Amino acid sequence: MQQEKRYSAMTEYELGQEISMLTEKARKAEQMGMVNEYAVLERKVQMARAYLMDPNSFNPGEIYEFAGDPGQFFKIDYLNGVFAWGYRLNGDGKEEALPISVLKVLK
Repeated sequence: MQQEKRYSAMTEYELGQEISMLTEKARKAEQMGMVNEYAVLERKVQMARAYLMDPNSFNPGEIYEFAGDPGQFFKIDYLNGVFAWGYRLNGDGKEEALPISVLKVLK
C-alpha cells in the first residue's frame, strides 16, 4: 500500500490533481446519497485548497466572511500554517481553527 503524501509536501500541480479527484468522488457520493462521505470529501477539498493559498494575505485582528455563507463572519486571532485561529462573530465565543480556504476577504 502506498503511503499518501501530505498536502504540505505536494506541488501546486499535485494539489490541483488531488482537488479534481476529491471533487469527483464528492460528486459521486452526493449522487448516491452518502451524506457523511460527501461531507468528509468536501472538507478534504477545503484543506487542499488552503495549501494553494498564501497565508500572508490573511491578517490577525481582521474580520473575514465565510466563503459560501454570506453574512457569517470570522475574526482571526492568529495564524498557524494554513489555519486561521479565532472565533465566529455572533457565535458562542469559543476559539476554533479553520482552513484559510473557507474565508474570503471583505471588500
